[in-house]
Amino acid sequence: MFRPKGPACQSCGMPLSKDPLGGGTNADGSLSSEYCSHCYRKGVFTQPNITAQEMTALVEGKLRSMHFPGFLARRFAKEVPTLRRWRNKGANQNSARPSSGDLQARA
Repeated sequence: MFRPKGPACQSCGMPLSKDPLGGGTNADGSLSSEYCSHCYRKGVFTQPNITAQEMTALVEGKLRSMHFPGFLARRFAKEVPTLRRWRNKGANQNSARPSSGDLQARA
């Protein structure tokens, strides 16, 4: 509905086209096609223990600080739990690494 064109970070939802560093980095130094530089560096998440609920609050706060109206900030932040990093988190809440499927998708 309100999605920008192009890929978005699969952890926070930020459009990768808006990432000042062009995206996060994998362990080998290559750019990640799935995560932004705020969420993912050198092959690991920058906040490995954050929950989807905490990320949702963080995203909403960031959008509000950028002067997004409250209803839009809530609307965009509401999408966080549907992103790849947060899917199936009930089984392994503290996993800090992408799944092997994610790693193969990048290769």
